[in-house]
Amino acid sequence: MPYPDRFYPVVDSVAWVGRLALLGVGTIQLRAKDLNESEALQIVTDALEVIKGTDAKLVVNDYWRAAIVAGAQHLHLGQEDLVDADLDEIRKAGLTLGISTHDDEELATALAAKPDYIALGPIFPTTLKSMRFAPQGIPKITEWKKRIGDIPLVAIGGIKFEQAAEIYAAGADSIAVVSDVTQNADPDARVRQWLGQSAEVA
Repeated sequence: MPYPDRFYPVVDSVAWVGRLALLGVGTIQLRAKDLNESEALQIVTDALEVIKGTDAKLVVNDYWRAAIVAGAQHLHLGQEDLVDADLDEIRKAGLTLGISTHDDEELATALAAKPDYIALGPIFPTTLKSMRFAPQGIPKITEWKKRIGDIPLVAIGGIKFEQAAEIYAAGADSIAVVSDVTQNADPDARVRQWLGQSAEVA
């Protein structure tokens, strides 16, 4: 399987990680905010435990020290996190690294870190957090993909299942999804839709 998988949900709890893993999701990002070191270590350890026996890969957002100590294999950093992270330690621990980007300067910073994938967002307006950056739009996906070449490109931000085909066609290798799953009236059915669509284009 490619990494990250075509469908890449981002959730904030161990319960969500477990639920998605049982549905057959291949790559799941755990993004829990404002935890101290011990809380971060606990949630990462619990999330790794809950995916045991499934095909899911856990991507830890931000907490790189906890990821290393807990034995995680995959890490995602935003630009702010990247400033404080020890990339040598992260690589020495064997972690893959994905990095968020929003503009040209951030893309240059991310590429210098030799990431395993680049995330571009927000593609559409998102209500989940106040964004410093305007929506990128679908044409930016094509432009970014040309610039990064063989590095996988993850599109994120306000994306719904109905837009997936267009976003893959624009050049995204993977789509990161938050509210279209977690705020859906029937999350399990929505996940199955995404997994079915991903299988068709894989």
